[in-house]
Order: sequence, then C-alpha cells, then structure tokens
Amino acid sequence: MWELDAGHLEMFPGNYSHYVVLKAERRALQQRQYRRQQQLIAKEEEFIRRNIAGQRTKQAQSRRKRLEKLARIQSPRRRARLKLDLQSADRSGDLVLGLYELAVGYDPQAPLFTCDEVELRRTQRVALIGPNGSGKTTFLRTVLGQVRPLRGRVRIGASVRIGYFAQTRTGLNPEHTVLEALLAAHDMPLSQARGMLGRYLFTGDDVFKRVGELSGGEQSRLALACLTLDRPNLLLLDEPTNHLDIPSQEVLQDVLSRFEGTILLVTHDRFLIQALSTAVWAIVDGRLWDFQGYDAYRAWLDERREARRRARAAALEPRQAGRRAARAAQREATRRTHEAAALEQTIHQLERHLADLARALEEASHAQAVDRVHALGLEYRQVEDKLQACLAQWAEVAE
Repeated sequence: MWELDAGHLEMFPGNYSHYVVLKAERRALQQRQYRRQQQLIAKEEEFIRRNIAGQRTKQAQSRRKRLEKLARIQSPRRRARLKLDLQSADRSGDLVLGLYELAVGYDPQAPLFTCDEVELRRTQRVALIGPNGSGKTTFLRTVLGQVRPLRGRVRIGASVRIGYFAQTRTGLNPEHTVLEALLAAHDMPLSQARGMLGRYLFTGDDVFKRVGELSGGEQSRLALACLTLDRPNLLLLDEPTNHLDIPSQEVLQDVLSRFEGTILLVTHDRFLIQALSTAVWAIVDGRLWDFQGYDAYRAWLDERREARRRARAAALEPRQAGRRAARAAQREATRRTHEAAALEQTIHQLERHLADLARALEEASHAQAVDRVHALGLEYRQVEDKLQACLAQWAEVAE
C-alpha cells in the first residue's frame, strides 16, 4: 500500500488489513518519540532559562545551539473524519417498494430488463447489481417517477419518504457555492449550516467554493450532507462510495449499517455488498433476480456458469467425435501409405534378388554343379514365397 497524505508518500508492505495495523503502530511509535523529544526540549529550555545569565552560561549557550540544530519530530497529524449522521423520519409501512410485471427502459421493443414480482420490505438493505448499461440507474429513476415504466407498475408503500443519492450528483447546481447548495436543500441559520458542513469536512473558505470546482469526493460529501437533511426512511443510493476515500467509505458503511430505514443500493463494491446487504437484486440476461444475500447470488451464478459449460460441451461432443474420427482415419491413411511404400521397396528388392538367383541357377546348370543348383533352387523358392506374401499384403494395404 502507498499512502499519499499531506504531501508525503509513505509505503507499507502487504495488503490493506496489514497497512491498518502498521499505520497504527507507526503512529504510536511517532507519538512516543514526539513526547520523549518534547520532554527533552522542555528540560533543556528550562536549563537554558535558569543558567543563561549565570555561572553556567557557556553550557546553556551550547545546549541552545544543540536545540536549534535538533531535527524536530512532528506530532502525528490526526486526519479529519467524516461525521455522517443518517436518521430516518417516521416509520414506513411494511411494504416499502413493490415491482409487478415491470419492464424498465426506453424502447418498448427492447427493454433493459423485466421482472415478474419483487418486493422490498421495511429495514431490508438490498444491493442492486448488474453490468454497466444493464439499467440500474434507469431503474432508480423509474422508482422516482422520472422515467415511466414500459409496462407493469411500481408501487411505493405507505409513509415512504425517499432520499436519492445520484451517481452523477445531478441534484447539485454547479454554480452554487457549497454553502448555497446546502441551504437550497434545507433552510437553516448560517451558523448551523457551517457547523454541519464542518462535519462533512468543509471548513473555513471551503464553504465558498463553487460546486463545479469541487473534486468528485467533495461533491459526494456535499450530496450526503444534503441527503441527511431530508430524514428519509428509504435510501436510493447510486454508487455512493465512488470518489470517497477509504476512511470516508468506512464511515459511510458504518452509518448505513445502523440506519433504521430501508436501503436500495447500487454498487460494484463487493466488500460493501457483503458487509451491508441483506438481499441482492441482480440484473442478469435482461431479467431481475431476487436472492437472499450475496453468497446465494454467487452460488447461483457459479451453478449457472457450470450448467452452460456442460451444455456447450454436450453440444460440441458430436462435432468433436466426428473430428476425432476424421483425425483417426487420417492417421490410419497415413500409416497405410507409409506401409505401402515400405512394401513396394521390399518387393523391388525381392524381385531383384529373384533375378540374381535366376542367373546364378542358369550358370550352375551350365556348369553341371548339382549341389549348387539344389541350394540355389531352395533359396529361389523361399524368396519367391516371401515375394508373393508381400504382394498380397501390398494389395490389401492399397485397398
């Protein structure tokens, strides 16, 4: 892990969990070193004060020079943390949100996704997941009434008060200052507004920055500040951890886990999903599926992938069998070709051998060498039998 903080880059070995431990240890060590050095400085300054004009003036001056050259250890800087407070308004009914025969999108002929019947109950924390472009943000806008359903209906439960955190921060006017944006969301005294902005890390002149000049993280913090003022009991959160630093993400996760209302959360953050969600709505292949937790969704997804792998393997099996048979036939044909070529060479050698034997027999007959004629005749018949066998084998291979 590399941490960039206050213009200083510090490196830590290992993963994030190891970084947290090492960071705490380094801070504790730095704090101890700082206290010891401050005690030393105080002791030396007291000695200098008491002796600078007395008999031990030279010692006091020497110690003052050493203090001036001393490399000062800085006190560990405490990073300001987001002070997020999410309190719901009046309790909603048990049914918070109902989706019935719903089709979401813009083109009736090609909806982004559909669902048969899904309901969101009070105090549930549902993570809505799916690939980019699958319709998650469009679905939230459909729930808000900003986009009409292609078919079916969305039912908002009794006493439901919605708070919406938009991924693109569309609710913030880029020309407003931070202070004006908060006051536009909720009228309050300036002192109260500045105090609240301080809890969201906007201090001093930060409150007079234009919204359009803020970083993504600053806009997210401002949007969260505006959201809390409405005291909603249903939170629609579209990628709320985007642009937030890790400490702010941890604060947000802790606050959401203690929120007494209902949450519908769009996120790609698997850690947040596992830590926060009680159910998962997943958009897969143009349909909304409801799962009782992230582990159930992952198990279903793994099973689905395995089933598709088996189906592809089964579909490929006849073609693979045909290719295997063709390769086997090709290998057999190649083997037979090589065998036929080897037999042809053997046949030519045997034919030459028979011709040589025939000439030798003729010469032995003219010389009346009876024993030699007998021996050559036996060899001739043996070679001739071997030639006939090779010819029969060659004919079989050639076929």
